[in-house]
Amino acid sequence: LARAIAIARQADVIAAMSLDCLKGTSRAFDSRIHKLRPHRGQITVAQRLRTVLHSEFHPSKIAESHRMCHRVQDAYTLRCCPQVHGIVLDTIEFVKGILTTEMNSATDNPMIFAESGETISGGNFHGEYPAKALDYLAIGVHELANMSERRIERLVNPAYSGLPAFLVENGGLNSGYMVAHYTAASLVSENKVLCHPSSVDSLSTSAGTEDHVSMGGFSARKAVKVVENVEKVLAVELLAACQAIDLLRPLTTTEPLEAVYALVRSHVRTWDKDRRMAPDIDKVTELLRSEKVWQVVSPFIDSYMAARSTRDLESRPSSPTGYNTAATINDETQRTLEMDIEHESCLGTTPRG
Repeated sequence: LARAIAIARQADVIAAMSLDCLKGTSRAFDSRIHKLRPHRGQITVAQRLRTVLHSEFHPSKIAESHRMCHRVQDAYTLRCCPQVHGIVLDTIEFVKGILTTEMNSATDNPMIFAESGETISGGNFHGEYPAKALDYLAIGVHELANMSERRIERLVNPAYSGLPAFLVENGGLNSGYMVAHYTAASLVSENKVLCHPSSVDSLSTSAGTEDHVSMGGFSARKAVKVVENVEKVLAVELLAACQAIDLLRPLTTTEPLEAVYALVRSHVRTWDKDRRMAPDIDKVTELLRSEKVWQVVSPFIDSYMAARSTRDLESRPSSPTGYNTAATINDETQRTLEMDIEHESCLGTTPRG
């Protein structure tokens, strides 16, 4: 569960990096949109994306390079991150509640009540609660990889990214990130099988007395494997996004995302020609498991939130793309900041197609 929490919040940062590299728009993360569908996870992810993407506080030269390109909306795997990543956060919180109750419960049989001297046979041993919760966890967290793999496709495909095919110079001689994409696609497909809930199955044993069982042990093992696969897929996306930044130089992304880039490059060098990629993927997977990406980004998020809360910051414009003029950006910035403040206190028109 802790690993699911860690990879879920780092997935938001990686998605933001991919969006900037793909020259997407952050208008879909406007707080006014998410206030109209106020799921806690959705609002949290949208806010997190706003804090690391282009603003006057954290400007991105990549974003500035396509100012006023009139992009209205991006593909779902970019535009709908708050909605999809958000339900993952809410799923994790739901599962955390179930498992916390389980760990603080008496689940033996029979139950012995010392005060009254009674011994009563019951069913607290039945594992349906954790089994269902862990099946749900696997299904929820898997969606992070489902989204990530499609963003990898957009990064390696020049028709979407405008970058060299498979993010490497001398294509044909070098296959670049083509095979890494195979790896991500394979892991996502494996997860689709693992996400079939084992708790829907049951077999009768013990002469018909134990005639319904949860199969929760397999639910737990599958959930662990799904999370491991998600970590690896997001590691591939993070590597691909860093490679895209290399190809976009001398343009830079935002300061928090540049810090993530620097972290990755301190462990993995730029892909200039083909080599074994497994060691690179393993190194970045370990960065994610140890939450190094989150540790690098969180101070920037904290400083943004502190500046926002003290009202020092008139620097939260929407994406530089679209139809905003300089005169309207500061107004929209102030509205977004005010709604972020309102969101923190209350938590406790683009075409749809």
